[in-house]
Amino acid sequence: MAFGWIDERAQARRTAGLVRTLRPRPADSPLLDLASNDYLGLARHPGITEGAARAARTWGGGATGSRLVTGTTELHAELERELADFCGFEAALVFSSGYAANLAAVTALAPHGSLIVSDAGNHASLIDGCRLARGTTQVVAHADPDAVRKALGTRGGPALAVSDTVFSVDGDAAPLAALADACREHGAGLVVDDAHGLGVLGAGGRGAPHAAGLAGAEDVVVTVTLSKSLGSQGGAVLGPARVIDHLVNAARTFIFDTGLAPAAAGAALAALTLLRREPERAARARAVAGELHARLTAAGLEAVRPDAAVVSVRAPSPEAAVRWAADCRAAGLAVGCFRPPSVPDGVSRLRLTARADLREEQIERAVRVIGATRP
Repeated sequence: MAFGWIDERAQARRTAGLVRTLRPRPADSPLLDLASNDYLGLARHPGITEGAARAARTWGGGATGSRLVTGTTELHAELERELADFCGFEAALVFSSGYAANLAAVTALAPHGSLIVSDAGNHASLIDGCRLARGTTQVVAHADPDAVRKALGTRGGPALAVSDTVFSVDGDAAPLAALADACREHGAGLVVDDAHGLGVLGAGGRGAPHAAGLAGAEDVVVTVTLSKSLGSQGGAVLGPARVIDHLVNAARTFIFDTGLAPAAAGAALAALTLLRREPERAARARAVAGELHARLTAAGLEAVRPDAAVVSVRAPSPEAAVRWAADCRAAGLAVGCFRPPSVPDGVSRLRLTARADLREEQIERAVRVIGATRP
C-alpha cells in the first residue's frame, strides 16, 4: 500500500516517545512565554505591528513574485541597506526565511570540488545546505577551531567553514575569532548563522560577528533571521558586495522563491529603527538569561550557562522532558522541549528563551514552576 511505511515510522516514534504535535495558540495566550524566540519582546510591540500594517497597506499582502521578477520593492532594498549598515557589512540580501538564507549561502558558496567543514552542533538548515551543496562535507567536533584547521588542511581548492554563532540547543557561542583565524590560514571562507546572536550580542545587538570584530571582513559571510529578535519573519545574507551579487545570480532559494511579504519587511525595518533607539534591549535580554540560569542552578537544576539568550535545562529522558514541558504548560508556563533527533548529543532538555521585556516577578514565577514540576 502506498505510504504504508509511514505507519511503521509513526509507531516507532510513539514507542520512543518522540511524537510531535501542532498546538495552535490563541492570539491572547494566558501563558507566560519562555518558548518563543522573541528575545527583545518586539513581536507584539505597537511600533513593529504598525510597521507591518503600513507596509501591507502600501505594498499589498504579498510580494507578487520572485525577487528577480516583481518581488523586489523599494521596501526590500531599504531593509537590505539598513541590515547591512546596522550589522557592519557591505551588502545584504533578504530571503523569505532564515532557512532559505542558509540554504542559499552554503549551496552557492560551495561549488563542485570544494570542501565544507561543518560544526557537529549546527542547525538543520546549515546541515541541509551542506547536503544540497555540490562540495564534500566534513563534520568536525563542536566549537573546535583546531578541528576546523585540521580538516581544512586535508585538501586544496575552494573551502568553507560553516557554523552557528550561537547554538540553538544549549545557547553556547562559537569561538568566531579563532574560527576565522583557522580559515585564513588556509584561504577558506567562513559562513556563520547569527540567528540567535542578532539583537542580543554585540554593541546594541549588532550580532556576534560584530562583537568578534569580524563585521565587514571580506572572507566572512553572515546569515540572519528576522523572526527572532526583530519580531518579524524572513532571513538575510550579509557580506561583501561581490558575494551578494553572486547569490543573486546563483542561489536557487533566492531565484526561484517568492519575495518576502511586504508586511514582514516593514516589521523588520521598524524593529531595526527601534533597536537603534533602544540599544539597551540587547543587554537586558542577556541579563535575564543570566538571572534565569543563576536561579535555576541555585534550585538544583542542571542548566547550561548561557552565552546569549537561550537557557537549556537537562531532562533525564525524552519522555520526562515531554511530561515536564506539559506540566509547566498546565501551570501557566510555556517552555520549549528539545528531544532527539533535534538535539545532536541525544540529551533531552527544556529550552528557555530569555526576553528583554520579562519582569522580575515573571522570572521568579518561571523558576518556581520549573522547579515544582521537575521529573
